[in-house]
Formats: sequence, C-alpha cells, structure tokens
Amino acid sequence: MQQIWQRLTDTFAELDPTGYLALVAVVAIIAQWLAWRLKVPSILLLLVIGFGMGQLVSPDDVLGRDVLFGGVTLAVGVILFEGALTLRFRDVRDLGRPVFRLCTVTVAISWVLITLAAWLIGFEWEIALLVGAILVVTGPTVIGPILRTLRPTRRVASLLKWEGIVVDPIGAVLAVLVFQGVLLGRGGDAFPQLLGNLLLTLLVAGVLGLGLGMGLEWVVKHNKIPDFLLGVSFVGTAVAALVISNAIQSESGLLTVTVLGIYLGNRKDLHLRHVEEFSEHLQVLFVGVLFVVLAGRIAPAEIVAIAPRALLFVAMLVVVVRPASVLLGLIGTKVTREERHLLSFMAPRGIVAAAVTSIFGLEFTSAAERAMEAAGEATGDEAEALSGRAINLFQLAEQATELVPLVFLVIVFTVALYGLGVGRLAERLGLATTSPQGVLFVGGQKWVLDLALALKNAGVTTTVVTSEYEKTAKARRIGVDAVLANILSEFAVKDLDLAGTKTLIAATSQDEVNFTAAREFAHVLGRANVFQLPRDDNPGNTASLRTEAAPHLTATICFDPPRTNTELKQLVSEGFRIKRTKLTSKFTLDDFRQRWGKEMVLMFVLNDGDVAVANGRTKIPQQDVSIIALVPPEPESV
Repeated sequence: MQQIWQRLTDTFAELDPTGYLALVAVVAIIAQWLAWRLKVPSILLLLVIGFGMGQLVSPDDVLGRDVLFGGVTLAVGVILFEGALTLRFRDVRDLGRPVFRLCTVTVAISWVLITLAAWLIGFEWEIALLVGAILVVTGPTVIGPILRTLRPTRRVASLLKWEGIVVDPIGAVLAVLVFQGVLLGRGGDAFPQLLGNLLLTLLVAGVLGLGLGMGLEWVVKHNKIPDFLLGVSFVGTAVAALVISNAIQSESGLLTVTVLGIYLGNRKDLHLRHVEEFSEHLQVLFVGVLFVVLAGRIAPAEIVAIAPRALLFVAMLVVVVRPASVLLGLIGTKVTREERHLLSFMAPRGIVAAAVTSIFGLEFTSAAERAMEAAGEATGDEAEALSGRAINLFQLAEQATELVPLVFLVIVFTVALYGLGVGRLAERLGLATTSPQGVLFVGGQKWVLDLALALKNAGVTTTVVTSEYEKTAKARRIGVDAVLANILSEFAVKDLDLAGTKTLIAATSQDEVNFTAAREFAHVLGRANVFQLPRDDNPGNTASLRTEAAPHLTATICFDPPRTNTELKQLVSEGFRIKRTKLTSKFTLDDFRQRWGKEMVLMFVLNDGDVAVANGRTKIPQQDVSIIALVPPEPESV
C-alpha cells in the first residue's frame, strides 16, 4: 500500500501546469456530475477531492502563487458577472426594501456578530474584524446550485439570489478596507483615508461598470458584433473591467463587474440568453476548478489545529449570527414569518470567501516584512516605532495563516448543514419541496383540464397556463389552478412561479407554440422533464427530414401511443375520458391494455409519489402503480 501511495505521489509530483489544470478540470466535472446523481451539494465533493489532491501535489508548486491568485481573481470576476446578469429588478419589484435591508443592515449586523464570534474563539480584534468582513458573504456559487435543486417560491429565490450576488463584492471591499485600516494602525488619520478609499471604490465601480455597460449596449444594438462573438465579448469586457478597476483602486473589480452585469441584465432591448448560457457554462467549470485548487492548498495539520475552534465558530454562525442578523435586518419589511425563518437558516459560504481569505494571509506577511525593512532604514524613535509595528504585523500574520483552514471548514460545514437541511425546512414552511413532482400544462382543452384534475385528485400539484379567459375560468371552476397568460410572454418566461414543478406538457393547438415553449422551459426544468404533442402536420410515420422539426428544436413526444392535438380532440368528442387506475396483482397492466384496447392512450404513471409521463420509452410495472389514461367509453350493455 505504501509503495502504491509513493508511486501515486511521484506521478502527481511530475505534473506540469498543463497536466495539472487538465486533471483538475476533469475531476471537477466528474465531481459535479456525481453530486448531481447523488443529490448532494457539489461543493462538498469538490472540497473533499481538492483536499485529497492537495496532499499529492500543491497548486502553489505547480502554478506558482502569482499565476494561481491571478487566475483565481479572474475566475471569481467571471462568476460574479454571470450571476449579476441574471439579477432582474422586475424580480424584486415587490421586494425592494427587503433586498436593500439584506444587503445593508443585515450585512452590518452580521459583520459585528461574526467579529465578536471570531474574537471569542481567540483571534485578535484586527483579525476578527477581517474574518467578519470576509464571512458576511454567501455567494452565487453555493446559493445557485441549492436553488436549482430546491426550486423555492419566486420571492424566496429572488431574495436569496440578490443577497448572494450583491453582498459578495460588498464583503470583498469591506475586507480590503479592514486590511488597509489594520496597516494604517489606530491613528487619527486612518478613518479619513479609509473613507476616501471607500468613496473611490464606489466611484470607480459605478463609472467604469456603467460606462462599459452603456458602450457594450450601444455596440450590440447597432449590430457591431456578430452573434457568435457576443458571449466572448461580454466575458472579455467583464475581465477587462475587473483588471482596469483593480489597477485604479485595489479590489474594486468585483464590485465593478457586478454593476456591469446588473446594468446589462436589466436592459429591455438586450436579448442575452446565449450570453447567459455561455457565461453559465464557464461559471460551472470555474467553480469546480477553483474549489478543487483552493482546497488543495490546505494541509491536514492546519485543519486539525483549528478544528475545535472552527466547530464552535460555525455553531455560533448558524445558531446566533445568521438568525439574529436576518430577523433584526428585516424588521418592518413585508417578509412573511415563513420566509424569515427560511432566510435565517440559509447562509452557506462560497468561493469569494475562500479566494479572498487565501490572499490576506500572504498580504499580512508581506506587510510585516516591508515594515521591518523600513525599520532597518530608519533611526531613533521612528525605527523603534516601525520595529514595534512590524512585530505586531508578524503576530497578526501568524494568526492570519489560520484563516484559510478556518474558512475552509466554515464552507464545508455551512454547505453541508444548509445544503442538506434547508430542503426539509422549506417543505415544512410550505416554500418549496425537495422532490418536485408538479406538472405544468400549456393549453386549456377539455382533455387537458380533465387530465390536470385527475392528477390533482391523485395528490399531484398541477397548473394550467392558457391565453384564453374562458378556458382559464373553466379550469378554476373545476378546481384546477390556472394562469391566464401567453406561455411565450415575458411574464410566463421570467415571472411564472415554478415552485414544486417538475414537468411541462406543451399541448396547445399551435405546434410552433409547443416547440418554442418546450425549448424555452427546458432551460429551467431540464430537457428530460419537458414534453410536447407531435405535430398535426406530421402524424405517425409521415414525417421526413424536410418536414420534421430538428431534434434540438423539439422536446420529447408525450403519451403512449403519441397523439396529435387534433386526434386527442377527436377521441374526446367520441366519448373518450380520463381514467385513473391502480394496477394490482389481480388487475395488471396487461389486463388494463386488454380491457381498453389499442385505442387507449397511456398518459401518466404514478409510483409511490413519483410522477412520470408515459411515452414509448417508459417502462411501466405490471402492478403496484397507478396509471392515468384516456380510455374509450364503456360499451353499452345488451
């Protein structure tokens, strides 16, 4: 075993930067896929795998610290830009005050309480203030995956997403100001200088972010950039904004790219779906790579040394800091009691906390060394003062080295606690479900309403979206939830509440609407959960390469056997009806098929709470499930 370990260590030690980065990218992708399959937070696997790889090869040794932290800065900038692009003011039109309070008052309260908690576990006040500033953040890298899995109500999702993205750069800027304040000492000149730095940071972020955003908007609207270059142009602009902003004012870049993304994401005439898709793919890759690389910089001895204090610290964050900061910060806002409780137990830390922390340990050491060099060049009282300051900075630098393993453990424990536990809490509060099974029907024909009612009577959440008032009213009269809207409208695409929804059935009388709706909602629900009726002009086996829609423009055809909208209407007019049947050992699927004949249409399979759409590839058990089908009328008795 020892020989195998030694051989593995030697192999990793021989990796060059190209091989190391390729290995990290592959491992990051596999870890995220495995997390998706196991339904656990991907960051947990990424951190564990990165920690293990770090014992075989150090990222610092392979890449060098300058290249490593330069890459981390750029990647974090792209991640924040991607998240900011998805922030829409329309999502919080009724939540403006709560969002503002979460990003200001709650941040301030969190900073004070986290600082106090860090001081209680043994950190000096200077380091405790820095820890408080770093850990006020949550972040899109941890909030986003949880929201995709949980899919809570629109209000809760908007609050968490805005807080996670906006507070990230605020925390980074706050940490920089604290660090600068520590270097300046406790003299009377410190506060005016810090205030000037803060105002300069805000000015640079506002002017540069809005200026580049307006310029990019003009270029896009006047078709100066071809479509195939839009994605890289937006990301390239964000990277340039980050670098230029940091060059003008230290660590202002994250705030700049956030301003840039929010501005571009809220321009009505900019259609950024392809840009968002491109940057989202980069974000997924970068998140995986960053967590693996940064976790690899931590030694086991550092984890063991800080673990007891870290556990106490995490307990204070979860039990005291987050609930107190949210409840106090949202006083006087129109946030429900259930929403406050969910927000109080949802604050996982992400990549910005890890990245910023990794930098400050080195910065303290560098500052102490510079102070010692200055003391050597000075004389008299000045030399003594500088020497004392250097000693103090070296002491702080020694404590600052503990920040990286501390924050590592905070990320692991908060992601585990919130990521694995928030689903049950959200379910109990009625704000989400850990296993969404709801069905969204597009179209209001009679058979659709009857099918939706049958599913609802079976305990499945159903919603019908139709643009016809009469069909909406009829759905509501029979007890089916209905939304009066065009499924392709701005409201339906961006504002429709999909909490608890798993599946979409596009079943309007217009084939093009079905195709477009299925393609659009596949981005949210996943292609595997989006279905449509076959085209009326290509029924059965008459479709050809010239008449059949391209596969990437369509969704899976639903029901077994598939029937077009016209055919289903005809069957209903002939007396066919929706019927739910429990299959047992005495009445199996074969018995059901024999009873109702070949004209029967299987539609849904209900198996112990799981809802599946029947189609030609669905494997239906012979018994112990319920099926919903469109069956012929009962034969008249003789």
